[in-house]
Amino acid sequence: MINNPITHITSCRLPTEYGVFQMHGFEDTRTGQEHVALVMGEVAGTEPVLSRIHSECLTGDALFSQKCDCGPQLQAAMQAVQQAGRGVIVYLRQEGRGIGLINKIRAYRLQDEGMDTVEANLALGLPVDARDFSIAKYIYDHLGVQSVRLLTNNPEKIQTMRDSGIEIAERVPLKVGKNPENEGYLHIKALKLNHFLKD
Repeated sequence: MINNPITHITSCRLPTEYGVFQMHGFEDTRTGQEHVALVMGEVAGTEPVLSRIHSECLTGDALFSQKCDCGPQLQAAMQAVQQAGRGVIVYLRQEGRGIGLINKIRAYRLQDEGMDTVEANLALGLPVDARDFSIAKYIYDHLGVQSVRLLTNNPEKIQTMRDSGIEIAERVPLKVGKNPENEGYLHIKALKLNHFLKD
């Protein structure tokens, strides 16, 4: 593996509705992109750590959009870490599965006109998923995390982390946030992206 391209910049205390986290700021020296890790408790070592790798979703995380399940997933992950007493939320600035905010809005417009989330990205000439989950490996390395209990429904995340050398001791399902507005979106995630969402 190449030298770690992720630089730890600084950290601070972050009190939240779900307890007090230590927030670490990182910069990807290849792209200038900034990422964050929220850490609770002692996470370094070989004992598996409850963790979520969460890709930024302004519309879901901050604007409470019901078109996706991202906001509820982030909240549920933070709550799960609080209940466990230790864990890591890796927050990657990869809006819209890596296509960016404006392209995400363009894709949403096409979805309003009847396309699904995969069709919309392809119609714009964009990849279905341009995210790079391997960034999390470098953040885990800095934090000393060697094994994780990964909060995810996404098989690609699991494979990427294993390919990157992260030991995944367990996949922890994260089925939250379903509503009438996102039923189709969740169906496509299961059908076309193979997410583990079936009951």
